[in-house]
Amino acid sequence: MNRVELADFLRRARTRLAPSDVGLTAGARRRTPGLRREEVAQLAGMSVDYYTRLEQRRGSHPSRQMLAALARALRLTADERDHLFHLAGEEPPRAGGSSAHVRPGLLLILDRLHDLPAQVLSDWGEVLAQNTMAVALSGEHTGENLVRRYFTDPAVRAMVPAEDYATHARAHVAHLRAVVGARPDDPGPAALVAELRASDAHFAEVWESHVVAVRHASTKRFLHPVVGLLDLDCEVLLSDGHDQQLVVHSARPGTDTYERLELLRVIGLQDLTPTIR
Repeated sequence: MNRVELADFLRRARTRLAPSDVGLTAGARRRTPGLRREEVAQLAGMSVDYYTRLEQRRGSHPSRQMLAALARALRLTADERDHLFHLAGEEPPRAGGSSAHVRPGLLLILDRLHDLPAQVLSDWGEVLAQNTMAVALSGEHTGENLVRRYFTDPAVRAMVPAEDYATHARAHVAHLRAVVGARPDDPGPAALVAELRASDAHFAEVWESHVVAVRHASTKRFLHPVVGLLDLDCEVLLSDGHDQQLVVHSARPGTDTYERLELLRVIGLQDLTPTIR
C-alpha cells in the first residue's frame, strides 16, 4: 500500500469535484475548491475520521468494498478506479463478467435526479447506486441483488400488491434468463440462478418455464408504508455496453401518485439525507 501516493490521489480527486457534480448543495462559502472530506465520507458510507486518516497517510488498509465505494463517491473512471486499487495494494476488478463500477455518465444523471426515485443496476440485478428518493421508496439496498431480494425478502411482498407479485416475479426471471444466456461464463448470474432454484420453489417453477425478456419501460405499483399506493412509470436507460441500467420511477402530474411522491420526497429528505448511498 503506497500511503503517500494514495493520499495525494484521493485529495486531488476530491478537490476537482464540485458539490453539484455529486448532487449536493454548495451551502456556505467555501475556502477551498472541491468536496469536503466529510462529504466524500458520506457518499462512500465511511466515517469521516477514517477517510481523513487515509488523506493524512496514516489510514489502515482499505477493503476492496471500501475502495469500490470511494471510486463511486469520487466519480472515478475505470482507469482511475484501477489506479486507486493499485495504490492500495489490491488487484483491480477485471473484465470477464459484469462490472460493479458505476459508469460516470450514469452517476452524473443519477446525481441530478433530486425528486424522482432512481438507481443504477447491473444487468443481473445488483444494486450499484441509489439516490435519496430511491432509498425513501424502498430502503437502502446498495450492494444487494434486486432479484434475490424479490424472492427471499418478506418486506418486498409487503410493498407489492398481491395481484402484481406473479407478474413482476416472471419479469425478473425472464430478464435473468436473458442475461445468463448472453453470458454463460459469468459466474455471478449463474450462481444466483443456482441459489434461487435450490431455495425458492416459485423461482424454480418460473425458471423452468424458460421465459425470456429484457427489462424495459413499464408501470409498477408500490405499497409504501407511509404514503400509500404509488402507481409509477418505470423507465430504463442503458449504458453503452448494456451491462448497467439507470432505472427511474416517475408519476404523471395531476395524479394522486404525483402528490404522494412529492410527500415522499419531503419525508425522505427529512429522514434519509445523512446516508445518501
